[in-house]
Amino acid sequence: MPENQNIEYKESWRDEYLKWICGFANANGGKLFIGIADNGKICGVIGVEKLLEDLPNKITSQLGIVCEVNLLQEDEKHYIEIIVPHYDVPISFHGKYHYRVGSTKQELQGAALNDFYFVKQEKHGMVYLSPLLH
Repeated sequence: MPENQNIEYKESWRDEYLKWICGFANANGGKLFIGIADNGKICGVIGVEKLLEDLPNKITSQLGIVCEVNLLQEDEKHYIEIIVPHYDVPISFHGKYHYRVGSTKQELQGAALNDFYFVKQEKHGMVYLSPLLH
C-alpha cells in the first residue's frame, strides 16, 4: 500500500519523526511504520527492543499523547507500527503545529494555523487560543 493521508513509511527511527506523529494527531489520525521503505518494501529495523521501550515514552513526554506501538514481522524482518489516534485538542511539538495533508506533513503557520484553531473550535465546541495571539 502506498503512503497516503493515513500511512507514512520510514526505514529507521529519528526523533524528528515525532513531527509526523503530531501531524497525524492533528489531522484524522494515522499509522507510522518504522522499518519500511517509501516504496512499501519491508527492510526491517535494528534495535527493535529498545525502540519498543523508548517510543511510547518519547511520544507521551514530547507530545502529551498516547499511541499504540506494535511489533510486526514479515519474512523474518521486524518492523514497528505506531497507531496515532485523532485528537480533538491541538497537539504541538516544540511549540509548532504540524498537520497531515495527503502524503505530506505541513507545519501550520499564519492563516493556516488560525484556520486550524477555528475548525477545532467549531467541531468540538471548545475555545482554543491561537499561538499567534500570544
